[in-house]
Amino acid sequence: MTQHSSFALGPRPRILAVVLAGGEGTRLWPLTADRAKPAVPFGGSFRIIDFVLSNFVNSGIHRIKVLTQYKSDSLLSHIARGWRLSSMVDHYVEPVPAQQRLGKQWFRGSADALHQSYNVVIEENPDYVCVFGGDHIYRMDVRQMLNTHIQRKAGMTVAALPVPSEQSQAFGVIEIDENWRMVGFEEKPTTPKEIPGRPGWCLASMGNYIFTPEVLRKALKEDAESNDSVHDFGRDIVPMLFPQQPVYVYNFLDNEVPGMNEDERGYWKDVGTLEAFIEAHFDLTSVKPVLNLYNYRWPIHSTLRPMPPAKFVFSDEGDRMGFATDSLVSPGCIISGGHIQRSVLFPKVRINSFSEVKDSILMDGVEVGRHCSLRRTIVDKYVTIPPNTKIGHDLDEDRARGLHVSDEAIVVIPKEYSFG
Repeated sequence: MTQHSSFALGPRPRILAVVLAGGEGTRLWPLTADRAKPAVPFGGSFRIIDFVLSNFVNSGIHRIKVLTQYKSDSLLSHIARGWRLSSMVDHYVEPVPAQQRLGKQWFRGSADALHQSYNVVIEENPDYVCVFGGDHIYRMDVRQMLNTHIQRKAGMTVAALPVPSEQSQAFGVIEIDENWRMVGFEEKPTTPKEIPGRPGWCLASMGNYIFTPEVLRKALKEDAESNDSVHDFGRDIVPMLFPQQPVYVYNFLDNEVPGMNEDERGYWKDVGTLEAFIEAHFDLTSVKPVLNLYNYRWPIHSTLRPMPPAKFVFSDEGDRMGFATDSLVSPGCIISGGHIQRSVLFPKVRINSFSEVKDSILMDGVEVGRHCSLRRTIVDKYVTIPPNTKIGHDLDEDRARGLHVSDEAIVVIPKEYSFG
């Protein structure tokens, strides 16, 4: 472990992690047509939520509540099957569904989700509460952020990442003083406040927060009583708190995890759009990936499924030889004479002879028939693509098939789609 990993003051504090995992992820549709955004498969062997859960577990934080709501069945199944920690030492990952504890209404936003579920905080009696989003791709040693919170005696600490000022309209932007105390916050500003001493750069909130419990309780109560609030942590809780409480900012560029190379420093991806989703997969396939899944000192944990190794066949038949370049190929795949380039194949994918898959993502159980060609295509689970089919070449034809085509010319074939 790095020198930043131990806790800064006194004995080990009692920490509760709360993961906000109830979002619809409408910009990822149709991948979110049947599942919550944190449950969307990612990287060949994982789901998006595995990254935040792995960060907590690898950081030694083992009491984790996951707040769910929207189409949570696959997310709940994934947690139940893949995230069983040791109850003997009070370690757990527990889902918390919407229960209408405070009235006949569902969660109205991320802050309201925790307000309605605040009993889980009271029952754990933590010294600190980590409230993190469940839908981002990154590695982070949370203890280093917690040390910052403890050392500065903060009521709330917000993780943030420097980004070029021209990207400010995609984020909540934080203004700080020379001590990194928050003195301003704007949601998606066109002319953001820049980082002191770093012109052209601003601080973007990552949606990860650490609270002192009493500060959190009061803030959630005040927000719940406001008729002007949309009950969101970023839009409402953060701008409400920093004038009232000592709110500090943790610079994610300072975070280090074991086994990290310098190219990975500060890597954080909001995969909220199809373009960001596919680009994040391309990040994994590069020669020097900016997110290295092969760092075994900070592993990304997930459900383990018994499967045979991937198989490539027909090496002695020239153009029919199965091969993959700049790609991730998961266990259980059979590349039966197909060609794969800069793509990610999830388990049990089969690519038949003379087919080509380029710049694409194929999820579990997809089968590609002979003489097919796929370009910039995301294929959801259990789709069979008939022989001689071309996807991603003629976008009007793809639309005529009823396939979703994004503004960035990414074609999505939804789960269990039939070509008829």
